[in-house]
Amino acid sequence: MALPAIDLPDADLRFDAQAIAQARADALFDALRGEIDWQVQHLHLFGRTIESPRRTCWIGDADAVYTYSRTRFEPQPWTPATAILRDELAACTGVRFNSVLANLYRDGHDAMGWHSDDEPELGPEPLIASLSFGASRRFRLRHRHDRDAPSLTLDLGHGSLLLMAGATQRNYRHALPRSTRVTGARINLTFRRIVTATER
Repeated sequence: MALPAIDLPDADLRFDAQAIAQARADALFDALRGEIDWQVQHLHLFGRTIESPRRTCWIGDADAVYTYSRTRFEPQPWTPATAILRDELAACTGVRFNSVLANLYRDGHDAMGWHSDDEPELGPEPLIASLSFGASRRFRLRHRHDRDAPSLTLDLGHGSLLLMAGATQRNYRHALPRSTRVTGARINLTFRRIVTATER
């Protein structure tokens, strides 16, 4: 896929700030917000159970089961909009994504802490295709092992596409910080390929 590359050591990143034209991005935002079964998830962190600071839904093929924070996620069926975007991304990247984590950030108070998408089900070098709709939010990456390595901040706006591939998850953590200046909602879709039980 001919997306512009981002120069960051030990990472493979490509980014298009306007991968989807505004009119279509507007329509997709409305469709996704209405058709996805947004849920409150409870995470187990440091011996405590906390409510996830955003609304989510795990969507995918029936066998694309995913475990995160000691919670097993059974996928919801593909919705019309997520299925169309899955197929378009497959045509562009050559990867058949079998799942997507849908995130709804209601405003700037909803956020995502530092983490890597490095669960065993994703394989050693996962390709994560991240589509964003709605309010622009600041996305940050920092190296997991080299404190002297440069960090990166990207503004993920309406209709943007970020591809994270290769050793990115092994070498970097990423986060979506809170922002009191953001009042609008944002939907983020992170398409993935789960290595299913029959493939292991």
